[in-house]
Amino acid sequence: MRRLLTVLAAGVPLAAAVYLPTASAEPQNAAASTPVSCSTVPVKAPAGTEVESVTAVRQAGGTIDGTGVLGGTVSGVPAFCEVTVTLTHPGDDDHAKVRTWLPEQGWNGRFQALGGSAYLAGDNGVGLGTAVKNGYAATSTDAGVGDAVDVSWALDAKGQVNTALLNNFASRSQHEAAVVGKQVIASAYAKPASYSYFTGCSTGGRQGYMEAQRYPDDFDGILADAPAVNWDEFEVATLWPQVVMNNEKTYPAPCELTAFTDAAVKACDSLDGVKDGLVNDSARCDFDPRRLIGTKVVCKGKELTITAADAAVVRKIWDGPRTTSGEKLWSGVPVGADLPALAGTSDPDADGNVKGVPFPVPQFWVSSWLKKQPSFDVSTITYSQFTELFKQSEAEYDEIIGTDDPDLSDFRASGGKLLTWHGQDDQYIPTQGTVQYRKQVEREMGGSKKVDDFYRLFLAPGTNHCGLNGGDGSADGLAALTAWVEHGKAPQTLPATLINSANEQVDRDLCSYPQVSRYKGYGDPDAASSFRCVAPFQH
Repeated sequence: MRRLLTVLAAGVPLAAAVYLPTASAEPQNAAASTPVSCSTVPVKAPAGTEVESVTAVRQAGGTIDGTGVLGGTVSGVPAFCEVTVTLTHPGDDDHAKVRTWLPEQGWNGRFQALGGSAYLAGDNGVGLGTAVKNGYAATSTDAGVGDAVDVSWALDAKGQVNTALLNNFASRSQHEAAVVGKQVIASAYAKPASYSYFTGCSTGGRQGYMEAQRYPDDFDGILADAPAVNWDEFEVATLWPQVVMNNEKTYPAPCELTAFTDAAVKACDSLDGVKDGLVNDSARCDFDPRRLIGTKVVCKGKELTITAADAAVVRKIWDGPRTTSGEKLWSGVPVGADLPALAGTSDPDADGNVKGVPFPVPQFWVSSWLKKQPSFDVSTITYSQFTELFKQSEAEYDEIIGTDDPDLSDFRASGGKLLTWHGQDDQYIPTQGTVQYRKQVEREMGGSKKVDDFYRLFLAPGTNHCGLNGGDGSADGLAALTAWVEHGKAPQTLPATLINSANEQVDRDLCSYPQVSRYKGYGDPDAASSFRCVAPFQH
């Protein structure tokens, strides 16, 4: 992934923006199943589709190398049968592949569907391999679109938005993959899966929420982390740091941006009752970046002095997008998050000039889906034009890909469970967007306690985008979800390993929203047992 951004975004790290799952539930019913024979199976086309082809290939397993720009590997994968079903929607000229990996031995009786990353609709092989390694029969779809930052499919030959493929990516292909995957499993093993799960982060998290909203009967349990819900709004909002730098003509160096973040974390560290290198409720951190004006930092051997203009840029980025009249449009980058991820800049040229380097995902959304000009230069966007683009995105795409319908009554009625964790230092998807959605569900469905019956949210201090998948700590959300679905054990907390500001591992029990973690006043600050979950007003 770093190779990708070297080419596309001058080194801005994208690795954290993708989902390479590492945590998974141990099989709870691991009695050996009848070996599966690898052969094609009959597949009934989901409504509105036609089956173009069905193939079955035995794979030896071993080490699976992830395809595309995401890469990654998983080793120790047992032999499996790979069944690929290609679907098309008549008249749309699309070709969506649905891959189902079936363990030859030791199937645990469960079905797991996997979501995608950025503009990749499905898994690149690492997640499927991990699922098979843990005994699951697993399914993923490419939705007929491209790789993580391939948006060549956005517009048709006439330069208009390819609505068929956008609908695939937004919702319908994931549902169709669930339908096909269940069929393949039932035919191959001569019995249906006992439980069906969906797992995903970022784009995958959004797909999980879309399933709960539009296809409530597809899954018994959905693990949807750092979800890219409110897509039409937050995608434009995450271009805001570039808009601010370009309009203010001020481009703080990466080490200057890091100095602001470090100072904010240090100032707000003790909000939970102890200095432990973690800000447990970053939304309450009101550190004023102007406090650093005049501070000297060393960047690549060169001493720089933080200016009032630098502080003004950071203040606007943390505050988030606003109209020229001051109306709040969306949440800003969390104060503990890595600012250079969205506020990327180039190295100085021969004359010492730098320019902004936008993160590709929002850049492509604006250029291809809003401006409908792939070569559009986003650095030209003024503050007033930004507001226009934000409103345009809402108007044109909320119904298609907003994924923000708060009415989950059908999902609740189906008996489904939805579990989410989101890093409070998410540098790509503002955490407060997820919090806002949860609040909307509470208002729609009778309050926090009623929503907790089927939907729980856990916020992870000091954690970046999709970080608890092993990139910035770890948590086994799938184990918690299966215990909830299969044994009725609703998770009061989610045990996690976090990374503090000193880059040290600490154990924490993440609190179920809206509760927050507070130090008891005694005990090892690195131990989860030294903290308790309390109501926000006690924090």
